[in-house]
Amino acid sequence: MFSLRRPIPAISGIAAATIALTAAALVPAHFASASARTSASPPKPTIVIEAGAWADNSSFSSVVSRLQADGYTVDMPPNPLQGLTYDSRTLAGFLGSISGPIVLVGHSYGGMVTTNAAAGNRNVKALVYVDAFIPAHGDTLQTLAGAKPGSCLAVPPADLPNVFTFAPIPGAPAGDVDAYVRPSVFASCFANGLPASQGALLAAIQRPLATGTLGDVSGTPAWRTIPSWAVIGTADHVIPPAEQLFMATRAHAHITQVDAPHLSMVSNPGTVTRVILAAAHA
Repeated sequence: MFSLRRPIPAISGIAAATIALTAAALVPAHFASASARTSASPPKPTIVIEAGAWADNSSFSSVVSRLQADGYTVDMPPNPLQGLTYDSRTLAGFLGSISGPIVLVGHSYGGMVTTNAAAGNRNVKALVYVDAFIPAHGDTLQTLAGAKPGSCLAVPPADLPNVFTFAPIPGAPAGDVDAYVRPSVFASCFANGLPASQGALLAAIQRPLATGTLGDVSGTPAWRTIPSWAVIGTADHVIPPAEQLFMATRAHAHITQVDAPHLSMVSNPGTVTRVILAAAHA
């Protein structure tokens, strides 16, 4: 066996001071790195966008590409457009599959759906309404659309065939049909201010709304407990800007007004993106 016979030399005063200073320097560095780890930025929320009636998910393509370029995950589940209760439950089920924070965006009728689908979901941290309906409890699409004058869709029953074409829905209740906006109306109603070719394309790829949806009653609004933001197109011919402003103010939303038609995500995608990012950062 070997044994250590050499005596351990005494540590000089200078050496001891050096060790003490080194240790003192290392301790703050350790705590600083731990502090940096604990104060790391939270994960970016998933952006979920719900399109409205007479629209198509591609209408948000410019907004989605901007958000993705900024590092966000963006999901656009299709809106069934078959009734507020069904549509809201469908979206709520999708939101339930996301484990992290969510910023939920709704356009037009999509705002009705997001307001109901987000209720009770703690992962939804912000609501963004883009030229959208922001319902309170008991509101319907029909009452909100006609609450203020100026909507191109709020016409007397006798004039409805001049605005819409109707197609049957197999298995639907009697009188419940799919409504399409006539292309001639779409250009001036939805796509005013956009190039004619773009308006014609958007009219061709529109998705219809089941007419029974118009009378469906909205439930407890998620905006009562979730912060909200609103983009209001001041040239909107579908939802009068005065009505949008009333609904957004009632919801205590952060309001951004822009000179845009009902499709501000098409005409002004940069503005819409900035509002979504503001909600995400908040």
